[in-house]
Amino acid sequence: MSERRPYRRETEERRREDLILAALDLVASGGVQAATVRAIADRAGVTPGLIRHYFQTKEDLTRAAYHRLMQQMTTDSAAVLDDAPTDPRARLARFVAASVSPPVVDITSVGLWAGFVHDVQRDVAMREVHNATYLAFRDKLQELIAALPRTAPVAQLRREAIACNAVIDGLWLEGSILPEGFEPGEIVEIVLSSVGAILGVDLASTYTPDRTPA
Repeated sequence: MSERRPYRRETEERRREDLILAALDLVASGGVQAATVRAIADRAGVTPGLIRHYFQTKEDLTRAAYHRLMQQMTTDSAAVLDDAPTDPRARLARFVAASVSPPVVDITSVGLWAGFVHDVQRDVAMREVHNATYLAFRDKLQELIAALPRTAPVAQLRREAIACNAVIDGLWLEGSILPEGFEPGEIVEIVLSSVGAILGVDLASTYTPDRTPA
């Protein structure tokens, strides 16, 4: 039986967030099928009827949970830019490295992502959430690439961002699922050299980690 949270008076925003987090907890532990309305309500410490106040359908809550998962990973990757050096290469290196390091690299996040993939394929609205969150990350990556001291047309920047994102996605999966398959710091070294090769710039020499690499 899931642990029921004690009742407490919350703001509407906080209650909505609690429901989203409860749904993510359940998907992480038992897959999408485990996130029933009753189970979500029990985990969040509310009545099932209250969920309808925040989400018209369970599918709306599922989409919100997926959006939260994907948005958080982009937020965590970008957080390292707050105190990053001003050099464009160093900023790109910091962002790319963070995208393949904890807390972004995480087996639970991969499990959640995999659990939602089926719904992305069959549900148009879920696919829109995926598209929006994917583009948010890729656009941030393209913005950092565009700031490099070189000249490149927009079409080239877009293709480079797509290619670099593919490298990051692959290492994110591998690093999350099989972290023991890499030496300490190896994933960061690989991603910096690979993205640098795509862009024709040296990222590794400008990288200054703000936390222990994966």
